[in-house]
Amino acid sequence: MKKFRKVLDGLTTSSPVNPGGSPACGSAAGTPSAAPTPRELEIQETLMSEHFQICKTVRHGFPYQPTALAFDPVQKILAIGTRSGGVRLLGRPGVDCHCQHESGAAVLQLQFLINEGALVTACADDTLHLWNLRQRRPAILHSLKFNRERITFCHLPFQSKWLYVGTERGNTHIVNIESFVLSGYVIMWNKAIELSTKTHPGPVVHLSDSPKDEGKLLIGFESGTIVMWDLRVKRADFRIYYDEAIHSVSWHHEGRQFMCSHSDGSLSMWNLRNTAKPFQVTFPHGKTQRDGRKESCKPILKVEYKTSRNSSEAFVIFSGGLSYDKAGRRPTLTIMHGKAITVLEMDYPIVDFMVLCDTPYLNEVQEPYAVVVLLEKDFVVVDLTQSNFPIFENPYPMDVHESPVTCTAYFADCPPDIIPVLYSIGAKHKKTGYSHKEWPVSGGTWTVGSQTYPEIIVTGHADGSIKFWDATAITLQMLYKLKTSKVFENPKSGDVGRSGELVEEDPYAVQMISWCPQSRIFCVVGISAHVILYRFSKHDANTTITSLEVRLQCEMEDVISPSDTENTPCYSDPSGLSPQPQPPSPRSNTPDSARDSIPCLKVKDRMIRMPPGYQAELVVQLLWIDGEPPQQITSLDLNSAYGLLAVGNCNGLAVVDYLQKTILLCMNTLELYGSADPFQRLTRSPRKNRQSTSDFCMRGLSNFYSDSKKRIRTSYQSLTELSDNQVSLDLERSKSPTSGHSSRRAMLQQLHGVSMYSHDEHHITTYSWSERESRENSFSRSRSSSVSSIDRETKEAVTTLQFMESYGRKSDPLPTPCLWVGTSLGLVLIIPMSIPMDEQERQEDPVTVVPTGTVLMLKGSILRFSFLDFGGALIHSPYEVWRDQQAPGDPDRPRKRKLVNFSPSSSQEASGDCHLAVVCSEKQAKVFLMPTQACLYVHNITESSFVLRADVVSVCNSVCLACFCANGHIMTLSLPSLRPLLDVNYLPLTDMRIARTFCFTNGGQALYLCSPTEIQRITYSQEMCDNLQEMLGELFTPIETPEAQNRGFLKGFFGGNAQTFDREELFGEASAGKGSRSLAQHIPGQGGMEGMKAAAGGVVGELARARIALDERGQRLGELEERTALMMSSAETFSKHAHEMMLKCKDKKWYQF
Repeated sequence: MKKFRKVLDGLTTSSPVNPGGSPACGSAAGTPSAAPTPRELEIQETLMSEHFQICKTVRHGFPYQPTALAFDPVQKILAIGTRSGGVRLLGRPGVDCHCQHESGAAVLQLQFLINEGALVTACADDTLHLWNLRQRRPAILHSLKFNRERITFCHLPFQSKWLYVGTERGNTHIVNIESFVLSGYVIMWNKAIELSTKTHPGPVVHLSDSPKDEGKLLIGFESGTIVMWDLRVKRADFRIYYDEAIHSVSWHHEGRQFMCSHSDGSLSMWNLRNTAKPFQVTFPHGKTQRDGRKESCKPILKVEYKTSRNSSEAFVIFSGGLSYDKAGRRPTLTIMHGKAITVLEMDYPIVDFMVLCDTPYLNEVQEPYAVVVLLEKDFVVVDLTQSNFPIFENPYPMDVHESPVTCTAYFADCPPDIIPVLYSIGAKHKKTGYSHKEWPVSGGTWTVGSQTYPEIIVTGHADGSIKFWDATAITLQMLYKLKTSKVFENPKSGDVGRSGELVEEDPYAVQMISWCPQSRIFCVVGISAHVILYRFSKHDANTTITSLEVRLQCEMEDVISPSDTENTPCYSDPSGLSPQPQPPSPRSNTPDSARDSIPCLKVKDRMIRMPPGYQAELVVQLLWIDGEPPQQITSLDLNSAYGLLAVGNCNGLAVVDYLQKTILLCMNTLELYGSADPFQRLTRSPRKNRQSTSDFCMRGLSNFYSDSKKRIRTSYQSLTELSDNQVSLDLERSKSPTSGHSSRRAMLQQLHGVSMYSHDEHHITTYSWSERESRENSFSRSRSSSVSSIDRETKEAVTTLQFMESYGRKSDPLPTPCLWVGTSLGLVLIIPMSIPMDEQERQEDPVTVVPTGTVLMLKGSILRFSFLDFGGALIHSPYEVWRDQQAPGDPDRPRKRKLVNFSPSSSQEASGDCHLAVVCSEKQAKVFLMPTQACLYVHNITESSFVLRADVVSVCNSVCLACFCANGHIMTLSLPSLRPLLDVNYLPLTDMRIARTFCFTNGGQALYLCSPTEIQRITYSQEMCDNLQEMLGELFTPIETPEAQNRGFLKGFFGGNAQTFDREELFGEASAGKGSRSLAQHIPGQGGMEGMKAAAGGVVGELARARIALDERGQRLGELEERTALMMSSAETFSKHAHEMMLKCKDKKWYQF
């Protein structure tokens, strides 16, 4: 607990804020300070550092760049490996786990230990890993690093502890799964093939044991050579030399024949009785040409050969094999059942597929019931039990990336009725035609935790769509989808001024969203400088959309220089103010002069039928002005109680009354200051070239898409690659104190689409931050004149907006509706408004908006406003309770507006209507007392980097300021004292995708887009980290392994597995010896202990730690005992040899030696 002094309204002794933005008491940078007051008010801050801890919770979406697939037929758990070293484990809905290899090497192959709760991964760095799945957070138990050979294929027989590993050299090694060490038994490639063969057979591409005899191992080499190796006698039973390369092999369950897929698009069938040639070769998609030859086909990359009890015909399922002449055809999966051939076209290339069968035993009738198809950007499961092969409805949120995600929003502790309402509306638009059977991947267990509350994630996409997701209890389920493009007419080719020439492919891309869950009013900001306001209704409606056009124009002659009469807090850099050179934007043949007072898109002007859900009511569009396209919108806020909408960009600010459908205010930033402008704006000579300015504005609109949309749509690469290599930037940033600011400009241009600079960062000097502050007051006039060169130009963007009950002037006796405006130069303006209270008057009387010139100053671009009462509680903005305006009239149901928090709250009245304003910029945070505007606390958040996202959030029944910096640090500060509570270097390198999508929410949670297809949720709350174990699903459930079928006397006598096969006897150390230590190195993992450490907490945690310590001590004692025994054995051997030598030399004379 800590007591803090507070300044109350009306006291003349309160210290004013000086123009430099520092507290009047002169506190040191980075340390909280309090203004002197004669009267105390106690605020108890309950948050401590112990309440915070960073932890990943769950990952949603499709695994980015998948590479491998595996399935446990008993546990019914699915595993997907990725190119970045990730492993995704999926079971029933709610059972979803992400694991990551520390090396980041691509996962080549996955092998489940069926019904054992373990998984083997083979990675591109030639390392095998054994994962323990019997804990909620899987961890690595053992690793085995191959040094001299590269791993190409792995095979683990059912109920075996010996893993076959094929290598690029053609050798086959055997690994003991329990100890994860190599066996001395090795199948060398030169022993597998005939000695007369002159060429190397190539890498091992297939390994499998015969269903008929486990002692026979089938080895497939890339060149087309197939060897049946007898493990007992260590020689080849037969060898097949085929002239086409092999991609995969699949056995018939009786073990008498197998099928191979080849690079020429053919399938070959082989019988073990006659291996001289295949008894059948087919080209499933190759037609016979006139000259009798088969047309060339693409390779068949994989084939599965499965039998069924209900049919004498087997299933042959393969990918690829299409003829080359059919250009443009999509990737296919072919299902051959008897004479029927079904070709399923896929939207993306097939990475891998797997046939799901009822039995894990390879020597039984397989009875396939589904095919899991892993595509590059999708995941499909096909039902094989129905003749039309329908697909299953995917319960996982695998379509997050259906269109590239451009922005996100996270709302925790939503109104409880909003999720059922959205789900009921969205369920009406679901696709049909899915299989009626249950989802086949149904393993694991998951229950809703005790500490759950409604959570919603909203994603905006490049095609203009909005998706609402139910994120309650660490799950993710699609609720409702909204298409903003339906508001506009389809752009026609040749349209003048339309956004088709700016962002050809995605003119409706969502840039920003604002949602009020209480009033259910939703606002969308698009890339084409438009804002759409939606209202929610349970009924359909026929209505016309109102369109308002706004002219936001900035005088380009305005340049900024420090005023001669005021001491500015920071320096300016002449070289940093000119816009960076950009490639010219696409232009049409229409002259610029023809593009004036027209919007980028055309709103539908006819009556539109709108289905239940979110219905568009108003569209606000910024216009072309004098041949210059509108700048991107950088800030947005709406207030349902006031009925107002505020929009800002680098030209100025516009306030719209969406109840009366009028524009209340449209001013550039300079006009908002009036006489209180802290900068001296000097005019410059007329522009020399309008074209360059137009291109600069054009870049402002299309900056995010001109460079990045194609990469986002096609390759889904990180947005870092668009303009900055963050790795090199961070290296440069560590070398030079000025290099970090250039990266900041580039990142801000990507984030906001405009050039936004704060007056504190434009410096070219190399002395430290403290030296800069000490020299602020010595800022010379000559420096000022050089900074105000006419060759520079910049724009002051509106970066954040907030409607709130506050004080527009120091003399205001009571709080009134205000609009807080933050700019990219670190300035805060408070604009009071006069709004009629009566509902009838509100519909008819105008709203008065009067800029007063009230200015507060911070370092860096303003990011966030928030307000606290004198009890330290968060003051929420007023809002209107939702009412369905399209509902039929009901005399018993009032239709009046119901407003909440529209008048001063009781907590404010208890302290004389005063409140605290929390303002956070990209460099620092300040707490002001309103209405005196005295700065109570200031904290410099970062000096070497800058804040990308800041939010005031509720954690543990209190509030704090959460910040995410460009260098990857996540920080929390107490309120109102701004004490640092947490500072963790969570993401060492931050790319543009994370910067655009990172957001905090209440309850200690946050999310960001970790890849173009995945959403990563994290928590910074210690309480949630402690409860995370019970929130996660169980991957492993104890299930009895199904018994093998009784094969009968005759079948077992004539064709059965007559000999018992003991792998331990063949591969064990006693018979085969130890494997080469130089070939593979064993690396012990921490998987056994991590599950216990994660569950440790309180008294139970102490006991668990003690047990861990005892286990580790016992392990060390065991190792010591082994070493002691080894030394004793060595000593006995030495003694024995010495005694033998003594006896040998006992009777010899000295001259006989």
